[in-house]
Amino acid sequence: MIRKLLASFVVVTGVVAAAPAFAQDNTVNVLYAGSLVNLMERSVGPAFEKATGQHFRGYAAGSNKIANEIKGKLRRGDVFISASPKVNSSLMGEANGNHVTWYVNFAESPLMIGYNPQSRFAADFRSKRWDQVLQEPGIRIGRTDPKLDPKGAFTVEMMTKAAALYHQADLVEKTLGDAENPAQVLPEETLVGRLQSGQLDAGFFYSTETSDLKIPALRPAPELQAKASYTLTILSDAPNRDGASSFVDFLLSAQGRALLKQHGVDVIKPTITGDVQAMPPSVQAVIDAAQ
Repeated sequence: MIRKLLASFVVVTGVVAAAPAFAQDNTVNVLYAGSLVNLMERSVGPAFEKATGQHFRGYAAGSNKIANEIKGKLRRGDVFISASPKVNSSLMGEANGNHVTWYVNFAESPLMIGYNPQSRFAADFRSKRWDQVLQEPGIRIGRTDPKLDPKGAFTVEMMTKAAALYHQADLVEKTLGDAENPAQVLPEETLVGRLQSGQLDAGFFYSTETSDLKIPALRPAPELQAKASYTLTILSDAPNRDGASSFVDFLLSAQGRALLKQHGVDVIKPTITGDVQAMPPSVQAVIDAAQ
């Protein structure tokens, strides 16, 4: 009897142990810029699963942070979606580990100043120039780390340009403080939630975030405009290359591009950088179809 129970236990544990391996084979791990959390988790991911029967697993963070984790072998994935082409460059070439050999620019999203409509500063945002409101005493501003996230770098760049445009030499100091001001700098994937919950009065967001989540936002003057330039690639050591190809094919397809537009992303004509020959044929075909 004991031998039968032990045998049954071995069989059951064998089945349980095999399940994660199967799930892994059917799972596509997508590492993506934190500004795309809502788009990926509530729209693209579920739609991809429905269309292909494969499982989507996302990880969101600042693009530079993800690149650093890939480079340091702290994180592994199949697809990488960044908010800046420069991030891909840091993963290309032998000196950088050859993690990326090609990438596709597929969408853009301008930087905006978003604010909480329940904030005591909301009326001022509707009646004054945004840079004046950001200097008001007591206002709580949120932004991302310029070292870990392109949005954070764009924020500092835009405010520096605004200082010159509006002839306010101390504008950056008055609004942002130090580049890594701990009172303002937050993880990209938490920034929207902090604003919506009332922990922040205002922050710097891409239009995909403000449009998607109905956040009141102001677009800076054209001279100050900065924007995310979203790219995607299949990582060279992707554990699930077939699944990665399926995900990229879906995102660049007519259905995927329609979902991007619905979430306030500016879809552009796909352009390829790097070794085109290293791309899966299916990805090349869907790009050709989108031209």
